[in-house]
Amino acid sequence: MADRRIGWVGTGVMGRSMCMHIVKAGFEVAVSTRTRERAADLEAAGAAWCDSPGAVAARSDVVFAIVGYPSDVEQVFLGDGAILDNAAPGTLLVDMTTSEPSLAKRIAAAAAERGCAALDAPVSGGDVGARGGTLAIMVGGAQADFDRARPLFDVMGENIALMGPAGAGQHTKMSNQILIASTMIGVVESLLYGQQAGLDQDEIIDVIGKGAAACWSINNLGRRIVQGNFDPGFFIKHFVKDMGIALAEARAMNLALPGLALAHQFYVAAIADGLEDLGTHGLYNVLARMNGAAE
Repeated sequence: MADRRIGWVGTGVMGRSMCMHIVKAGFEVAVSTRTRERAADLEAAGAAWCDSPGAVAARSDVVFAIVGYPSDVEQVFLGDGAILDNAAPGTLLVDMTTSEPSLAKRIAAAAAERGCAALDAPVSGGDVGARGGTLAIMVGGAQADFDRARPLFDVMGENIALMGPAGAGQHTKMSNQILIASTMIGVVESLLYGQQAGLDQDEIIDVIGKGAAACWSINNLGRRIVQGNFDPGFFIKHFVKDMGIALAEARAMNLALPGLALAHQFYVAAIADGLEDLGTHGLYNVLARMNGAAE
């Protein structure tokens, strides 16, 4: 593979593990994040620290970013002195943040004007998938650019697909988030019901997690709920952002999604309760309080 110099921007709950896979695969990695301490283990493993996304881009053939919000994506890629201002022609830009399809299209167009290329490649699988290198990666962009990035995607994930042109990766991730939103309500209500009926919640998961109700959320996040572990694999505050994007896109398509709208309101209530930094399964706390059940 010709691309050996890889740039990475963003080392949050998922980004740090994803970048570590690239480092351990033997690539020359330059990394930048808002707080240098969050990249300490990456530096120790051989990554070079840069003090800005632009500095990362200046020394990279392929630049990845996974940050928080669309405003962060825009600043990192399109801001003055940021990635695109410093990327040499031929550089491939890959946004792995869950963001707006329209922004993905703008980044792709701006990249093309500079002689670069861009992919939108949001992921699913949470912190577990990031650590294990088993993420689902849904990609929007040109086939040739996808093929170029594929060896790097293979280091981070297992279920990797080109879904269509620029923005298609983000639209696919919205479909993913819509399904997770309603599924999480079912997971929480199922476990609350079992608790109130006097059942052992782990035993519930043992049985229904192998039947028709089996899903990733009940088998993975359900266990964390039972353990009282609400650490984030994915933050509630970021999930509310994602649902807001999906609802806005649905409105633009004249599409009614009442299940998503209901889930969104429950998660907004979680933020109102100060739970925005919990994982998405922290929704259990909201419904437990509503029902007067022990958390």
